[in-house]
Amino acid sequence: MKLRITLLLLLFSASGLRPLQAWDYEGHRIINQLALAALPGNFPAFVREPANTERIAFLAGEPDRWRNNADLPIKHCNGLDHYLDVEQLEEAGLSPATVSPLRYVFVTQFAAGRMVTPANFAAIEPAKNSDRTREWPGFAPWAIAEQYGKLKSAFSYLKAFEEGGGTAGEITNAKANIVYIMGVMGHYVGDCAQPLHTTRHHNGWVGENPQNYTKWAGLHGWIDGGFMAKAGINLAGLAPRVTVAQPLSLAASADGRDPFFVATLNYLLEQHRQVEPLYALEQAGKFKADQAATSVEGRAFLEGQLLKGGEMLGAIWLTAWRAAPPDTYLQAQLIKRQTAAASAP
Repeated sequence: MKLRITLLLLLFSASGLRPLQAWDYEGHRIINQLALAALPGNFPAFVREPANTERIAFLAGEPDRWRNNADLPIKHCNGLDHYLDVEQLEEAGLSPATVSPLRYVFVTQFAAGRMVTPANFAAIEPAKNSDRTREWPGFAPWAIAEQYGKLKSAFSYLKAFEEGGGTAGEITNAKANIVYIMGVMGHYVGDCAQPLHTTRHHNGWVGENPQNYTKWAGLHGWIDGGFMAKAGINLAGLAPRVTVAQPLSLAASADGRDPFFVATLNYLLEQHRQVEPLYALEQAGKFKADQAATSVEGRAFLEGQLLKGGEMLGAIWLTAWRAAPPDTYLQAQLIKRQTAAASAP
């Protein structure tokens, strides 16, 4: 384990890694890199090639780069994949145990619930909703589940190309696709490790506030960026603490829902339970700028969330690789191609 972490740190250093400055792009890089450090030694070796480790780290920021585009279609479909405001499920008459693992079935569930309980939802200001996202609670677990299916597919067709006579170009492209999906998926898993991506209280406490938590709208940005930069949290300090990834336990669920989606939703709900502890730490002054370098509690909280994100991501990658089924269609096509080549003059 120590040797693998040392080698990965050397690879990241060679690729121009900068110390973690924020839980913006830099923080997402760290989560993807922690996931790489968590992978067992028998995971496909091409993923650890220096160019690929850098690509996976770079792609951790890709979905946020899409958010910089002003086009409404991309703002509409991409923005919602970064979070889930768990409280809105109950307000629509739903619960984590009743939501469908299928994105658009869930959309119909939630829309129906909103119509039945309109008093539970504040009026939406059209001027602040040009991308039409405020009607929805967010779709982060669905985004992760969809990326997981893509990753399993990519591992399946890579194996088919490798074992069935695929060309060098086909194999190279299949590996590149795996690297791309791994990197982009990491962003959403990392988002869910940040408790403020799981709650309506994402930019300061809203509504009833018996504990008098902060209503500061800058809290999210400070947690994502400023505090972590001042605290000097970095990969070198976290990588030795990563545990070797184990595949997710995906036993059939009693309600028949997709077990990977259930595991992903449970991961998000675990982070949601950290919302109030985060606010309590802020209230106790553990995230103050002038104490960032010495705040043991604030630093430990955020380091713990980064580690949870990296370890969950590593477990997802490992599970996708091991669970990838044979791509029987592609196998049959490759056999036809070989047969045709053998019979050609």
